[in-house]
This record gives sequence, C-alpha cells and structure tokens, in this order.
Amino acid sequence: MSTRPAAVAFDVLETLLDVHALHTRFTDIGQPAEMLHPWFLRFQRDALALALSGELASFPAVARQSLRTESEHTASEADIEHVLDGFANLPAHPDAEPALRKLSEAGVRVGCLTVGSPENTARFLANVGLEQYVDQVVTADQAGIWKPSPTVYRATAYQLEVAPRDMALVAVHAWDCHGAKRAGCTSGWCSRLEGEPGDVFDAPDVTGDDLVTVADRLLALPTR
Repeated sequence: MSTRPAAVAFDVLETLLDVHALHTRFTDIGQPAEMLHPWFLRFQRDALALALSGELASFPAVARQSLRTESEHTASEADIEHVLDGFANLPAHPDAEPALRKLSEAGVRVGCLTVGSPENTARFLANVGLEQYVDQVVTADQAGIWKPSPTVYRATAYQLEVAPRDMALVAVHAWDCHGAKRAGCTSGWCSRLEGEPGDVFDAPDVTGDDLVTVADRLLALPTR
C-alpha cells in the first residue's frame, strides 16, 4: 500500500511550466504557431528513444534536432535558438505555486526532475517564484540517463535524501508516472493534459484534476 511520501519530485515541462507561451516564438521566426505541438511531441519521442537505447544527449541538442526536422529544415540555427531561449521565461501553471507551497509547508522535501537544461530550469523557477519551495533540482544530465529509466527516479530520490519508496513523482504524463512506479516510487498524476491516464500504464497512486488536489491526496496517504 502506498504511504505518505517524505519527498515529492515534480516533472517540469508541461507539469509546472506552461509551454503554450512558446507559440509566439514560432510566429516570430515565420513558422506556424501550431508547430509547437508536433515539435514538442517529436522532442519527447526522440528523448525516449535515446533513453531506450542507453544514450544520453543534452536537452538543447535533442530540441534543436527535433525542430530542424519538424520545420523541414526551414528554421535557421538562429531561429531555433530564439525558440529555445523562450523556455527560461515561460510562465508557471496557476496550480504550481500553491501545490509546491502546500507540500513545503507540510515538511515534505520538494524537488524537480526534468530533461530540461539546468540553467533554464533554475531561471524558470526563480522567475516564477517557485525557487523558494524547491530543495533540489535533478536533470537528466546529472542523472546520466533520460526518463523513464528507473535510474533517473532513483537518482532523484538519492538527491532528496530518501529511499525511492519514500518519494513521489508528480507529472501530467502517464508514462512518467509509470516510470516512477517501476522504479519503486509513489506516483501522482494530474489530468490537466491527458484527461485519462490510459490502461497501458501502471495506475498512479493518486490522481487529481490539478496539482493542488494531487498534493492534498499525497499528504492524505497513510504514514508508514
């Protein structure tokens, strides 16, 4: 049975960070705003493919190559840099701050686990006022492997100074929660992005329509 976690790690891209504001970056470079969605899916697919093959590449490298391909090589390197620079200045979802604050005030260690770059992640957290609630940021670069390898979740638990069974991973991606479960962690899934978690993945331990509800339900789990 799942128990109340001593630490909670949040996915960043799409879970805390609202990527939709990048639409204007695409129109700035003469590309359709609608390219954001297929590009981001291509980026995630390529990241997962690298993880499955045991390879590690940096977030900027994978994102750049994915955008070259998605734009059919019509985006220049300067164009691509303009899009990627937007990540550090994106807004947080409205439910991010109250969820992190609630957990932090309850004495739970809070972390971020992301495939994003350490620099952009740090700037994002500082810009939107979330930095004060985050005890540790762990990136794929630091862990040495991409999600959803079990290694990345266990490395995050280690950085948060807890055993995997005492850490929860919160994400809007069912596949990310599935990876955390397979690594021995608790998972909290927010339905904001996908609507339903899907029956091909391990069921998350708690669910909610927003991050605050997920945080509440993690805190309500029985203590060990």
